[in-house]
Order: sequence, then structure tokens, then C-alpha cells
Amino acid sequence: MKEAMFYSKKDFNKVKCNLCNHFCIIEDGKSGICNFRENLNGTLYSKVFNRIVAKNIDPIEKKPLYHFLPASYTYSISTVGCNFKCLNCQNYEISQAKEVFGYYFNAETIIKEIEENHLPSISYTYTEPTIYYETARNIGIYAKEKNIKNIFVSNGYMSKYVVNDLKSWLDGINIDLKSFSNEFYKKICKASIKPVLDNIISFKENGIWVEITTLIIPGLNDSEKELKNIAKFIKSVDSSIPWHVSAFYPTYLLTNISPTDSQKVINARLIGLSEGLKYVYTGNIRDNIGANTYCNKCNNLLIERAGYNVKIKNLINNRCSNCNEKINGIFING
Repeated sequence: MKEAMFYSKKDFNKVKCNLCNHFCIIEDGKSGICNFRENLNGTLYSKVFNRIVAKNIDPIEKKPLYHFLPASYTYSISTVGCNFKCLNCQNYEISQAKEVFGYYFNAETIIKEIEENHLPSISYTYTEPTIYYETARNIGIYAKEKNIKNIFVSNGYMSKYVVNDLKSWLDGINIDLKSFSNEFYKKICKASIKPVLDNIISFKENGIWVEITTLIIPGLNDSEKELKNIAKFIKSVDSSIPWHVSAFYPTYLLTNISPTDSQKVINARLIGLSEGLKYVYTGNIRDNIGANTYCNKCNNLLIERAGYNVKIKNLINNRCSNCNEKINGIFING
């Protein structure tokens, strides 16, 4: 265990965790909502420090990030734990774990493996990286010194204190915008939407590359009105933020809902484009068009994707080879 960052002491050995927007008040001997930040005699500790439960080398597109070092691979890690209780969590075995497990890996070991594999980035993913912030930060600052880019795949519920700290070492983030309804967030995730929206704005304002993902769940967040509202919000922040819309498949506690029809996902992409977003992508369905990157000015095919087989075709120094339009993103060659 390691003493936690971002907490304040209260009377009677209580502490207030300032890591995320739950702002848990934790009694002595108890843990917060995430289950892995524990108050011991008035000091808050991270129970998952350096306890890595998963580490893999993934295509960057799996995060998903389509405008951040496309066609590259990223080193991915996580610990157990999450501050959401999503009924449809795909990684619930580790996100909703009750006990700490995993192997100890320090920053030096992780960075050595990244360098040995000649990888340009590390992703804190699979579970919510805010929960293992001390681990991510320790590795991330070292990675930055080695010119390795840092990526969060997140629910976007971190506190303003974490956002302010992240801006000094984080390069990119994919945030799940799960719905545009606070009722959905309360019922499905046990959280609220406003901090997520505020943080999307904050990350963009702080110069961190942002992409957004929405999992479309039949009957819960798939109305045309809601999808339009999400697209309008993203455009109000920046029309160049890529929006990934993907299909739901029954899992965890939502096995009573049918998979999302592929046409619904395709239609969501068209809604995003019609609302003025430059880059909207379909995920985890068969769609020969929706996974590709096109020039938003002349519609020239720039990056072709078939699953995780990615070919950069007509992109030169971040510009379309046909009309010279600048394509927003962080690219290896630009």
C-alpha cells in the first residue's frame, strides 16, 4: 500500500477522498466506493499501488484512439477497481473485484518493457485509471522523461485536482460519454453526468488530445434525440473531437437486453456527421466505411481500417494528400 494522493483529514479520524467526483467521506477502517482506497487511522492509502492485474501490447485503435498515433501499438496496464458500478461492464471481473490481486511491477520494469518493444505509448486502461492514480502517475512521469506518450481510457469522473495534475504529463484520453441523461448515469453507473461533461471540456482546454466513446444500448440511450444531444455537446467543445459509437452486447448484469442492431450504430455515425462533427466512427460491427478516416473537406480516404489492420494511405504530414486539408490529431509522421 502507498499513502494516497488527494485527500483531506476530517474529525474523528475520518478522511475525505478528493480523487474523483464521488468525494467519499471514509471512516477509520473503511474504504470508499471504489473499494481500494482505505482509511487507516486517519491516513488514506491506495491498496492497489503497483499491483498490476493486466498488461498487454494492444493496437492503439483498440482503446479506441483513431487520431492518436494511428497504426501503432501501445503498452496497456491496469489494476483492479473502479469508481463506477456499470451494469454492463465488460471487465467486471477486475473492475468490480472485492479483493486486491495482481503482481507487483514498478515503473522501471514497465518502462524497460516498453522500450524493449519499441512502443511509442502506454495506456492506463481496462479498469478506471483514476482508481490507481498513484501507480499511473508514478509510471507516467517516468514515461514522459523517456519520450513515451501517456494515455488514459477513462469514464471521465476524476476530480478537478486530478485533472489539474494530469495536464502536466498526460498526452491523450478516450472518455466514455455513456449517455446524455443524468438518470442513465444514476441508474446504470451509480454516478452523475455533469463531472464527465466538465472534464471533457477541461481536458480539451488543457491541450490533451480527446476522443469520446458512446456504447449504444437498446432502449436506454439509443434515441435519435439523445444521440443528437451528444453530438451537439461534442461539437460545442470542438468539432474535431473524434466520436466512436459502438454496439452493446449482453454482459454482466444487462443480459436481458438484446445486442444493438448494426444499423442503429451506422445511423448514429450519420447523426454525428449531420450535426457537424468532422470524425465519427463505428465500432465492433461490420462496416466498411464507418471505421475509416476520410478528409472532412474532399472525402479522400486517408486511413483504412479492417478490424485492427490499419493502413495509412493518403495522409502526409497530418494533411490530406489530395486537398492539403489539415487532419486533426497526433500522428507519428507529423
